[in-house]
Amino acid sequence: MRAPILPLSVTDTVWSMTGSPLPLITGYLILVNLWAFFLMGFDKGRARKRGARRIRERTLFLSALLGGGLGACLGMWGFRHKTKHWYFALGLPLILAAQIAVGSWLYFKFL
Repeated sequence: MRAPILPLSVTDTVWSMTGSPLPLITGYLILVNLWAFFLMGFDKGRARKRGARRIRERTLFLSALLGGGLGACLGMWGFRHKTKHWYFALGLPLILAAQIAVGSWLYFKFL
């Protein structure tokens, strides 16, 4: 007969009942980073066409703030899009660094 695994803390009780949140978080981050990368590439393509409707800069920043910092940075550097704007060249890497710091802190604090 197997001995039951007893939870060591309150968070262990929650995760033993609901399962780990890591697959959901990972799936969300993959999707939002792909979306941010796609938005940068799409906007770069629209920038080459005269008179084409563009994606707003706040939309690009919002996609990075919602967890797509890596995708936005890779899109900015890969497509060479918005690299001459100081607020993109400085802002997106700062958003990415903040997301990595908060994610690392949450990971080591709760998991």
